Amino acid sequence: MSDNEVFEPAQEIVDEAWVSDWQALEEQAKADPAGYWQDRAHELEWSQPWDAVLDDSKAPFFQWFTGARTNIVTNAIDRHLSTARRNKLALIWVGEDTSKVRTFSYFALNREVERMANILKAMGVVKGDIVTIYLPRIPEIFFAMLACAKIGAVHSVVFAGYSSEALNARIDGAESKLVITADGSWVNGKVFPLKQIVDEAVKFSPTVENVVVVRNTGSEVTMDPTRDHWYDALCKLPIAKGHCDTVQVDAEDPLFILYTSGSTGNPKAIVHTHGGYQVGTYTTLKYCFDIKESDRWWCTADPGWITGHSYLVYGPLLNGATVFMHEGGPTFPYPDGWWELIEHYGITSFYTAPTAIRTLMRFGDAWVRKHDLSSLRILGTVGEPINPEAWRWFHRVVGNDRCPITDTWWQTETGMFQITTVPSMPLKPGSAGRPVFGQEAAIVDEEGNEVPDGTEGYLVLKNPWPAMMRTLFHDPDRYLNTYWSKYPGLYLTGDSARRDEDGYFWIIGRTDDVIKVSGHRLGTAEIESALISHPAVAEAAAIGLPHEVKGNAVHVAVVLNRGFEPSKQLEADLRSHVAETLSPIAKPDTFDFTEKLPKTRSGKIMRRVLRARALGQDEGDLSTLDND
Repeated sequence: MSDNEVFEPAQEIVDEAWVSDWQALEEQAKADPAGYWQDRAHELEWSQPWDAVLDDSKAPFFQWFTGARTNIVTNAIDRHLSTARRNKLALIWVGEDTSKVRTFSYFALNREVERMANILKAMGVVKGDIVTIYLPRIPEIFFAMLACAKIGAVHSVVFAGYSSEALNARIDGAESKLVITADGSWVNGKVFPLKQIVDEAVKFSPTVENVVVVRNTGSEVTMDPTRDHWYDALCKLPIAKGHCDTVQVDAEDPLFILYTSGSTGNPKAIVHTHGGYQVGTYTTLKYCFDIKESDRWWCTADPGWITGHSYLVYGPLLNGATVFMHEGGPTFPYPDGWWELIEHYGITSFYTAPTAIRTLMRFGDAWVRKHDLSSLRILGTVGEPINPEAWRWFHRVVGNDRCPITDTWWQTETGMFQITTVPSMPLKPGSAGRPVFGQEAAIVDEEGNEVPDGTEGYLVLKNPWPAMMRTLFHDPDRYLNTYWSKYPGLYLTGDSARRDEDGYFWIIGRTDDVIKVSGHRLGTAEIESALISHPAVAEAAAIGLPHEVKGNAVHVAVVLNRGFEPSKQLEADLRSHVAETLSPIAKPDTFDFTEKLPKTRSGKIMRRVLRARALGQDEGDLSTLDND
């Protein structure tokens, strides 16, 4: 990765951006972070003002906008209804079968959310109750999340692809008495049996009283007459009709919990709240993706993950944007499906994962070039470090050398972007960018001392931020121990990184994904980027395997581009390429050429599975493995 490769923004982009002088705003926010966030909060509606912007008296259990009352739905829907946005498209939905299209204005979205909220109330859901949502990328997941928030309930969205065991653990952990699901979801032309999985998950649940089922695939399912209800039938009942007030809650009242995998132990349930979360997601999407009134925003993430929460559902609606959502993946039925949708619906802002970009790269430029993508204005990436080769392809082929790429580093825990860029900033392929306005980050060594620029170390965040998690659900001690105990006063991200002399951050990978070879720390992301820059390689994953001399040997799993075949000569070529591109120390010792890397359904490479395969060990629980 080169720190010196820089793409300067076009002057037209700088002139039209919300933030044209990013240096000035960065300095202003650094000098007074609380004042910066207070100014942003004033752009939203509050039914009662705050007493203090930030209460750090019980740090690291920070509180934001204390004393204020609001509701995220007030700002995501209600405030738009008294403006011209009332009749603006809020959501365009296209099914995996692209002939199926549903659209909702802000007025219509409000009607659907009120209907869902009335049904929830009729089923006994009250403020503070946790509702588990297990739905695919269909409009009803918007309705369900927003309806919970509207009445002060807390939603727990579980990715609609988890096994019944994983779903059961999340339902029981949240003590949900209501589950919202669908008969099934479409995945590459086949039905994934959501209702069947829910049946198994709640079979022995001590808390679930009702299951609401949305018709999506039309597949036959078993309905328990004492527990299960078709959503479309409920919508026709008197209980669903009429106005539903948006409950004003305390800014620190919980909005949702979201489970995320821990490096050890059970999944962690992250708690986010109404007030700070809405300020953080609203601001970061507005500035980093330069959201304008005429934009059509497409984030390809599933609402089951934090990216879907923050930047598919809440962030865009808080900005009054038109959101596009597609039920299908990037290559079904053909590898130009996404490009066709961008062309047909005039998408202006496109936010996706490096995994998807690399997958589509494998099919070549022609699938992209056959479509007119001139509507695109901003591109973005999320989920993992993007290797420079994929960044350049995304910029050159998809963005036609004119669209800024907003790479984003953040976490389920952070709720909002933490390191990224705004369109007026110079861009460096492969770099995550700079800390968002109001945040400061640092690279520290094992003892917590800041290291010189260019040196790898632990990435920490120095300032609290509005959308930060407040705690772990029912587990404040784990919250303290996981994130705040190693370096008191600093948030430990769990990632390793380095900062260059221009203040740009380069994410290397999870600290447990750093391979130490002969005393040298090698980031898996850097090795993978070196491999992917070779024309034969489509995707790569690097892990460390025990070595009696070097401590660790570098083992790589490689997916080849079409037209290339595994051979000893190719292995030798790839070793030389990595040595030249990164370092001779990083040369892979062993190769596994494979058709597909083991990944979770959110696109993260399951390195423990690669390690188990390489060592001939049991692969363990594969319930989160993407088998498509």
